[in-house]
Amino acid sequence: MDTALLIDHVRLTPILIADPPLLNTQGVHQPYTPRLVVEVVTRGGVTGVGETYGDGAYLALAAPLAAALPGRPVSDVNALFALADAVCGDSPAADPGSGASGAGAQEAAGDGVDAGGLRGVRTASKLRLSVVSGFEVACLDALGKTLGLPVHALLGGKVRDRVEYSAYLFYRWAAHPEGGERDDWGAALDPAGIVAQARRFARDHGFSSFKLKGGVLPPDEEIAAVRALAGAFPGRPLRLDPNGAWSTATSLYVAEQLRDVLEYLEDPASGTEAMAAVAAGTGVPLATNMCVTTLAEIPEAFARDAVQVVLSDHHYWGGLHRTRELAAICRVHGVGLSMHSNTHLGISLAAMTHVAATVPNLDYACDSHYPWQTEDVITARHVFRDGHLDVSDAPGLGVELDRDRLAALHRRWLDDDGTLRERDDAAAMRKADPEWTTPPVPRW
Repeated sequence: MDTALLIDHVRLTPILIADPPLLNTQGVHQPYTPRLVVEVVTRGGVTGVGETYGDGAYLALAAPLAAALPGRPVSDVNALFALADAVCGDSPAADPGSGASGAGAQEAAGDGVDAGGLRGVRTASKLRLSVVSGFEVACLDALGKTLGLPVHALLGGKVRDRVEYSAYLFYRWAAHPEGGERDDWGAALDPAGIVAQARRFARDHGFSSFKLKGGVLPPDEEIAAVRALAGAFPGRPLRLDPNGAWSTATSLYVAEQLRDVLEYLEDPASGTEAMAAVAAGTGVPLATNMCVTTLAEIPEAFARDAVQVVLSDHHYWGGLHRTRELAAICRVHGVGLSMHSNTHLGISLAAMTHVAATVPNLDYACDSHYPWQTEDVITARHVFRDGHLDVSDAPGLGVELDRDRLAALHRRWLDDDGTLRERDDAAAMRKADPEWTTPPVPRW
């Protein structure tokens, strides 16, 4: 083994990035959201970067994995899963003085409900996969830079030169009630506001398909918003995602009202059983990033025809290779494939684009929060053209860290009193409405 390909050390940098007041069924995004930047440095002096969730439970698992990597080949990404199982296990939260850059953690890495990511039930195994994903991307970036190859070449080669993305529309406030960065978007709380938001996305980025985050207002109001979008953008693909906020009956009602305009309806109800009941009663395709997020959840969902589109996400599935495995399974079963997005930076968007470029059966435009994020840790922001991103042929991911910006966002994390280090949309909503509690499921 060429010693230049051995890992010398790993740097973990938790940060807080600005996030707009975007609404969902659990509440509202906090003014800042935690992310973790992973840097894998080889003995050859090459640094690869990755990115994943930055909440305390993830940091507690990332620290022992980082400590176990020095001396291992940067190319041995398949070993990351067994290594994570061995050194992380069901690790409790880190002590306040340990972990990533002195990171503390406020909650254990055990089972529970995802407090902000809207990805179904959170388990220790899902946490480990999300942590591994950041390390795998960093290793592939370092390997690609060492070999002079883009990440998509390490995954078998690209099948497209551009990847299509969809505009991600949100009901939102004009500003956070307490602090945070301000932007010029204004509020969007009715059909006119949603259409205006979509027009700006189309003008500035060229998006030609649109997804609305629902589960915020009564279903008839969200139906009206989608109808307004259909009127403003006739024939364009439209999607609606209430994050499991509706009953089976409400889901079927909305599907019927919008059956002529929806490309797909995403997670209208919670759980495979409810989704299967909805699928049996409508011809509108159902998509998910909530009831199918691990391999173990696939057999029942596919056997019951509960979902017709799976939204892949390398942060969920354990990285780029696992995302390709998921794509192959969907292809075999005739299930459509797209890509989910959560609040992320340019490192993750580069990784998403590389793996999307290698998947033959990418049937729908991918989601991305990226246009909402005004801050980044890379030197040159990604630019959407006609709703697409060009696939980089530069070595690795094709992005470079802005170390000054990374340090500034880490200082923000260090200066926080701990309240923003854990994403919690319900807690953020209570800043505006002290009586707010996470709504029961189904909400309508």
